[in-house]
Amino acid sequence: ALDARTAKLLWKFDWQDNGGHLVGQRGVGIWKSTVFFQTPDNWLIALDANTGKELWRKNYADPRKQYFSTSAPLIVKNHVIVGVGGDAMDMPGFLNSYDPVTGELQWTWWSTPRKGDPALKTWPNEHASEHGGGMTWLPGTYDAKLNLLFWPTGNVNPVFAGQGRPGNNLWTESVVALDVDSGKLKWHYQVSPHDTHDFDNNTAPIIFDRTVNGKPRQLVSQAARNGYFFTLDRTNGRYLVAKPFVPLDYVSGLSENGEPIPIPDKDPQVAGSINIVNATNWPNPAYNRDAGLFYVNAVEGKSIYYLIDDSDEPSGYGGTGSGIGVNKRVLKAIDPLTGDPVWTHEYPNLNNAPTTLGPGLLTTAGNLLVTGDDQRNLIVYSADKGKILWHQPVSANQSNGPITYMMDGKQWLLIGAGDTLHAYTLP
Repeated sequence: ALDARTAKLLWKFDWQDNGGHLVGQRGVGIWKSTVFFQTPDNWLIALDANTGKELWRKNYADPRKQYFSTSAPLIVKNHVIVGVGGDAMDMPGFLNSYDPVTGELQWTWWSTPRKGDPALKTWPNEHASEHGGGMTWLPGTYDAKLNLLFWPTGNVNPVFAGQGRPGNNLWTESVVALDVDSGKLKWHYQVSPHDTHDFDNNTAPIIFDRTVNGKPRQLVSQAARNGYFFTLDRTNGRYLVAKPFVPLDYVSGLSENGEPIPIPDKDPQVAGSINIVNATNWPNPAYNRDAGLFYVNAVEGKSIYYLIDDSDEPSGYGGTGSGIGVNKRVLKAIDPLTGDPVWTHEYPNLNNAPTTLGPGLLTTAGNLLVTGDDQRNLIVYSADKGKILWHQPVSANQSNGPITYMMDGKQWLLIGAGDTLHAYTLP
């Protein structure tokens, strides 16, 4: 905990990891005067936000089964909601909701169906579903009007070897709408049915209201890692827009529900097959209400995908992918009612844009859009036109989405870059 005016350290709480797969730690959650965070080895820790004193802890997943955690908890009403990671370790994903005062479990939702669930028909058998992945390692988005939680679910297992799991493999690679008080599924939209390219759908959904054909609509949009941009009616999950936001050629069309239909010949092959790299990744997108635009940092490029395990019952990743050629990194402003780009900023490609890109984006009511490039620059654009208004080098490439807050009559802008926080004030 730091003093927000001076960055003076106020308190520190250390955690000794015992078996977690240490990828990183993507944030905390606050409820009243309690701060919550998830540890790599799957503990939910509650601390007094003023002193750092531990209040309680709960273990929610076994690291010996290769579960690990990187996410920030999501705080909604009297719920602390946590998800899990576990790349290609053949375990089912889930969400847990806890009481913020006592730490008692309130509900669990599994991201692959249990026995008796009609969604099991999208798997070859219950065993495949039980080992199907669908990790929930990025926080969802809460809609207070509908009391719904929109959560993105992760890649299916085995990741690249789809021959052992025919079917669409619900609820992986989807956006699901859950009742926040019960965890009951209300609707789903599957972004990547029967994925075979690790198009992990853990990118943040954004909710907004717009008028469409003269009628007010409650909408949710997502720029997915599979290269598609979606806008859905958030009351029922029906799609309004499903359109690529990067060049791609692995889809033959859309189903009647607006879900992409993958071309089987584009699946990973023993000899290799070419498809897109992940078009975006977990760093957050943004939406500007006044400009009416959705913003995402994206990569346009290709990868070659190899099938390594061609058995009838593959496990783990079952294959691999490796980038080929030169990637292009772009910032795109998309009209969410059409899926069309309104403006695009192409970053100087000095290092061949990484497929795991960052940082996230922040947009404000002052018509600003804030993000960074992979050359250690903090950049501020006009949100409506994409004009660069200001930029400044920082200590390293930015490692988070910027945040802004008001304090002492000034607006503050805070970013993380490598191991350093940079704070700016706006008069």
